[in-house]
Amino acid sequence: MIGPVSLWAQTTGGALLYSEGGTWLNGNPAPDTSAIFPDAVIQTQKGHTAKIDANGSTVMIQPETIVQFEGDELVLDHGWLQLNTARQMKVRINCVNVVPLTPDRTQYDVTDIDGKIKVVAYKNDVKIHSTATATRRSKQSVSSDFIVHEGEQSTRGDQCGVTVRPSEVVDAKGAILNSLWAKSAAGAVVGTLICLGLCHSDDPVSPSKP
Repeated sequence: MIGPVSLWAQTTGGALLYSEGGTWLNGNPAPDTSAIFPDAVIQTQKGHTAKIDANGSTVMIQPETIVQFEGDELVLDHGWLQLNTARQMKVRINCVNVVPLTPDRTQYDVTDIDGKIKVVAYKNDVKIHSTATATRRSKQSVSSDFIVHEGEQSTRGDQCGVTVRPSEVVDAKGAILNSLWAKSAAGAVVGTLICLGLCHSDDPVSPSKP
């Protein structure tokens, strides 16, 4: 029965999920073998793994991982995935996309733990494509690409999709001093000093007569 189910799942954009306990599928305990389709959410418990067998791709889901299956894409919420794909299956974490560069078989890992994304390329190269909003005012999207070559790895934060505050831009020239908050604070200080010098009455602060 597994053969016909596997063929049916793969020809309809789905895949097969294999587990041996400790795995949840869409909020319910997953059976040992189950057909999955786009939008399926898989969660592995501590000490348990699961496997996705799609058309031309195999994904090992490591313990304590939450991932959503989207056909040719996996949306990783948290945890560790090991991919072996000949169909350029990619992984998305927030604004970061990890994409194989060749239709040839590619083996790579993607980990998202404690706010850090780690990508390791074992066979062939993968690209890390990220998109972020540069400033609050412009709302202009800024994208960047980084190639992780075979045998290499790269680590970065997983929060690049949020708007960057001036104080968070490390290379920005005088970002914190040029912010509206800093200018307002400086103006308030100057105004206070001027008032202390000019706004008091004609009587001296320390009169000579009681």
